[in-house]
Amino acid sequence: MQRLVILGAAGRDFHNFNVVFREDPGVEVVAFTATQIPDIAGRRYPPELAGERYPDGIPIVPEDELESLIDQGVDRVVFSYSDVSHEYVMHLAARSVAAGASFEMLGDAALLESVRPVIAVTAPRTGAGKSQTSRKLRRILADSGMKVAAVRHPMPYGDLVAQRLQRFGSYADLDAADVTIEEREEYEPYIRDGAVIFAGVDYEAILRAAEAEADVIVWDGGNNDLPFYRPTVHICVLDPHRAGHEVTYWPGEVNFRRADVLVINKMGTAPPDGIETVRRNIELHNPDALVIEADSTVTVEDPASVTGRRVLVIEDGLTLTHGEMAYGAGTVAARDLGAAELIDPRPFAVGSIAEVYKKYTHIGPVLPAMGYGDAQQAELKETIEASGADTVVIGTPID
Repeated sequence: MQRLVILGAAGRDFHNFNVVFREDPGVEVVAFTATQIPDIAGRRYPPELAGERYPDGIPIVPEDELESLIDQGVDRVVFSYSDVSHEYVMHLAARSVAAGASFEMLGDAALLESVRPVIAVTAPRTGAGKSQTSRKLRRILADSGMKVAAVRHPMPYGDLVAQRLQRFGSYADLDAADVTIEEREEYEPYIRDGAVIFAGVDYEAILRAAEAEADVIVWDGGNNDLPFYRPTVHICVLDPHRAGHEVTYWPGEVNFRRADVLVINKMGTAPPDGIETVRRNIELHNPDALVIEADSTVTVEDPASVTGRRVLVIEDGLTLTHGEMAYGAGTVAARDLGAAELIDPRPFAVGSIAEVYKKYTHIGPVLPAMGYGDAQQAELKETIEASGADTVVIGTPID
């Protein structure tokens, strides 16, 4: 029997296990590893989800323990998370092989088939504009008379058993599920539009539930991950602010190469040389795709509260952290509206918020919307209140 370790970040790793490895008698998954997301390591993938072959569940350990796990008799390491450079992936491959295990990534084996048409929206990097594109597609389809179910890439950071299959159609549903800030950012805009969005851990169960009430499934991808469902139409949203990343990040390059439609987003703010680099890479690597150029328009509810004021900008957390952006839409809005000062929150950061700045040194004078659990949300609140800002500009989809 082959012994496996699945490298993950509480998302794709669980899906790969559920679909490919859970019922395979020829393998034993001895551990998941965790990175990117705080407070995942030290838990277990519960036996209720792991199945009869794993009556005690499966431990989730820090990725730093990879070599010690392999030393305990691991044959294969399966890489199962997203939004990392090709160089980063190959360093993990080198660590695995040097320690004596093989290293692999799954392809179509982890794709689930739907009886409904599936429109998948992905990107080469997080923060490219996938969710806005997904919501626009849902509205177009709904306006044409179709019943549409959106399915969101997983963000299961709480009680995994309770989060097995989640359906959000109201703000009360979000409150009942005690979702994180990151989850609210993705779910609330759908609810405001009168739509339903599914998420969770068991994506086959989620798919069957969505199919039961929809004519079309819209896959709203997370990070730059691959779709979990086989797309009827595959759309990839490109960000010319990070030109070239479409061919240097895993698994975003796969999305870029496989997409039927490529959307060059943020045309109104991207540098011309970045746009040209993206166009050149399209010609080299996916010349048959339909190319659409789009603006990601930044709007502000109360411009007068920004102009001439001392402003604290809060941006999407993951876009700033492993998305490697120094700023986002909130910063663009504050600058365009003539803020007197963009307050640097780093001197006021406390606890885990301060640790984020230490780890991601590229982040500029903006505050990442990190809120994984009550303690971190309290630290985020304390940091905001200590800033002395006249106005807070929130560059995420929620308040």
